[in-house]
Amino acid sequence: MRTDPGGPDLRHHGDAEVRDDGSALVDLAVNVRADTPPAWLRDHVAGSLGSLAAYPDGRAARAAVAARHGLPVERVLLTAGAAEAFVLLARALKVRRPVVVHPQFTEPEAALRDAGHTVGRVLLREADGFRLDPAAVPEDADLVVIGNPTNPTSVLHPADVIASLARPGRTLVVDEAFLDAVPGEREALAGRTDVPGLVVLRSLTKTWGLAGLRIGYVLAAPDTVADLERAQPLWPVSTPALAAAEACVAPRALAEAAHAAHRIAADRAHLLAGLRRIAPAGLRITEPAEGPFVLIRLPDATAVRHRLRALGYAVRRGDTFPGLGPDWLRLAVRSRTTTDGFLKALERALTP
Repeated sequence: MRTDPGGPDLRHHGDAEVRDDGSALVDLAVNVRADTPPAWLRDHVAGSLGSLAAYPDGRAARAAVAARHGLPVERVLLTAGAAEAFVLLARALKVRRPVVVHPQFTEPEAALRDAGHTVGRVLLREADGFRLDPAAVPEDADLVVIGNPTNPTSVLHPADVIASLARPGRTLVVDEAFLDAVPGEREALAGRTDVPGLVVLRSLTKTWGLAGLRIGYVLAAPDTVADLERAQPLWPVSTPALAAAEACVAPRALAEAAHAAHRIAADRAHLLAGLRRIAPAGLRITEPAEGPFVLIRLPDATAVRHRLRALGYAVRRGDTFPGLGPDWLRLAVRSRTTTDGFLKALERALTP
């Protein structure tokens, strides 16, 4: 386990690849589902604008999220995106030895460090397919953070393996921001109340294209929810975001998300098949991939990424994730048409 604070830039995220001179590039760097939000959701959010003069009232949205997961409202906290939840956890919980399982989304560790914590790292190994080994997590860790499916590896860990990390006196944080992109939401822990210390984070920004609106939620024991809520500012979630939350957990939206998950799986299979055809050029794929993104390793990836930009495509660099390095790239799953264009560009980029 590593505890050193140096190394990767934990504040670098995929959106940096498509800002400024990258705004015209085809985006395979950001994990927000393409062609979202859908028109019906945009119209629903727009309909809430007539209520902007009133302070936000989150009760209906909170009840809707609770009903969606079969939980009492006391186990739900709405947040300004899942990223806010990481900040609240870092500030509100009294922990002595937090541990983050990497490679994964870097904001949990960044938030913990900003709050003054010394953070331990458990680095999963490429040789093991980046799969979780519960024995690698120190027994005295009182806060453990893991993503499922994990960004950027796209590994889906068995729910029972993650649940085995629970201990008396330990908070187990599971980032399920991409779980609704998995058909059937296999291996989900959201809604479970039998795992002590469990905190599940969900995001509505990835599947529904609401990154600019900032909406997510926490599912946890009532006392944990109360602690986090006390650390929030007043009215932390805007009225349009609350309207979006309520709409995105309604039966119609859940059915649409389930359909999208199957389409993403088919589009990912198409991407993987194309990458395998290129694999003899030295490209290695992390498989099985279960999220809406794929992690690859290839020689001279930094130069390849720059060549891809020149050819009109943005991908996510991997060296900012602890446990990875400059040979790694993350690719968002897109439509078959977009993927076919990208694969042609990648073949060109692999040849200087």
